[in-house]
Amino acid sequence: MIGGFREFITRGNAVDMAVGIVIGAAFTTVIKTIVDKFINPLIAGIVGQPNFDHVLQFHVGAATVQPGAIITAVVNFLLVAAAIYFLIVVPMNKLNALSVLAAKRKADEDAAAEEKTVDPQTALLQDIRDLLASRNV
Repeated sequence: MIGGFREFITRGNAVDMAVGIVIGAAFTTVIKTIVDKFINPLIAGIVGQPNFDHVLQFHVGAATVQPGAIITAVVNFLLVAAAIYFLIVVPMNKLNALSVLAAKRKADEDAAAEEKTVDPQTALLQDIRDLLASRNV
């Protein structure tokens, strides 16, 4: 049973998942800082406050109901998604496209170089053919 557990833990996808979770947790602080310290203050400068918690707020007895908190959560989600997309996804897609182009270019160069190089046996046979052809003339 212990051997099976060790195999599961050391299998690539479990390790990759653990690394992804740790990197994701570390990266969360970066995105949260961008949203909290840069984007939300811009919204506060435009709208007057960084969140919409008090929008449509009403009281039911002693309880305070804040539907605006849902708007704030949706806006924050969209801001985080936009920050991730424009700061990570777009640059990574460009890097991937460049690496794919570089790999294709290298493969084309390798194919061209392979076509230019002649197999030594083929070269020897061509030399023999040329010598035989010169004797028959």
